[in-house]
Amino acid sequence: MKFSGLRLYTILYLVFLYAPILLLPLFAFNDSKVIAFPLSGFTTAWFAEMWADTQLHNALKNSLIVASSAAILATTFGVFAARASTRFNFPYKAGIMGLVMLPLVLPEMIVAMALLIVLLAMGVNLSIFTIILGHVLICTPFAVAILSSAFQSLDKSLEEAAYDLGETPLSTFRLIILPLVMPGIVSSLLISFTISLDEFIIAFFLGGNQTTLSVYIFGQFRFPAKVPSIMALGTILVLLSIVLLSIAEFFRRRGLARSGTKDTGGFL
Repeated sequence: MKFSGLRLYTILYLVFLYAPILLLPLFAFNDSKVIAFPLSGFTTAWFAEMWADTQLHNALKNSLIVASSAAILATTFGVFAARASTRFNFPYKAGIMGLVMLPLVLPEMIVAMALLIVLLAMGVNLSIFTIILGHVLICTPFAVAILSSAFQSLDKSLEEAAYDLGETPLSTFRLIILPLVMPGIVSSLLISFTISLDEFIIAFFLGGNQTTLSVYIFGQFRFPAKVPSIMALGTILVLLSIVLLSIAEFFRRRGLARSGTKDTGGFL
């Protein structure tokens, strides 16, 4: 009886969690501007309307610039931080790594307001650049978490063997370590890209007159006539997120297989 109750709770929780996502494509292809049941019919007009929206094109371009830049920078910083934390001992290591991971537990509203105050006090104009700074701050802890796992799974004897054969620390890192952790790097890039593309609060506070995709979607919900095309856009974003997460999971499992590490859970 207890097991049946737990199973029922799990099913209801999953339905509550994923039902709104499953409703997106239903209303995206519904031939009505009213988001309600019963459905009126099948149409692709909302996808055509979405495709013709020039404001959406600009917002998408800004988001791709921000997400790509944030993913590359966060992963680069993540490589250095993860390598240092897993390979070396240095003073105040626990405190420093705690500060690096702090944005994971801080409310984004607090982070956004703090960054806004600091940037305005420094006289920095709000733009895509300031959004990138904020997104790098948010994405770096995720990159560090993913890459730390990749670096911890490395066999240190491979690095020592390279030193014995005359390789320098730099060449060992480039020729031996980086190829082994490359699946983790790819996973970090994809996850950071997805997080940045989805992030709204920091983009809203630090964007100035530059609109990202998340801010654009939020603004369009003020106009009921635009809601069906936003549903169409949401359907595409859900599919894109699933593809990116699937690719990240593939590279994560590939890295575990190459290192011989047991899989203890992942993104999917």
